[in-house]
Amino acid sequence: MITKSKGWLFNWRYEFNQPDREVYKLTIVDSPGIVQGLISFTVRIDHVYMFLLESAPYNRGIKKLYEGVPGNLVAYACKVSFQRGGEGFVLFESKTNLIDHYIKALGAYHFGCHLMVIDSIAAKKLVDKYFKPK
Repeated sequence: MITKSKGWLFNWRYEFNQPDREVYKLTIVDSPGIVQGLISFTVRIDHVYMFLLESAPYNRGIKKLYEGVPGNLVAYACKVSFQRGGEGFVLFESKTNLIDHYIKALGAYHFGCHLMVIDSIAAKKLVDKYFKPK
């Protein structure tokens, strides 16, 4: 169950009930019933706007089960942006202490205040990294 009492930080029921938002879960092939992480976003005319991103409680910290959960979810948002006419652009608000991390890990640009932007070039790198052709 995805609740705060199970260690999740955000109210995912609220996200799921917002008519303008899409919520996706990341699972692994061998365990499709176990959620590794979640993302909430909306598709706008020229970009995807990401509201929330969260790794499962067991995928955070030093003893995490899987690496790369957030990157994989953001890469999915970039892929959706390419597919739906946003040229890979993804925008989101960042906590102050994570701005530098998102610049390094995702290739995002800090646009001022807390606004972060992943452009087409960074988006392509993320999609290529996490969605390798078979």
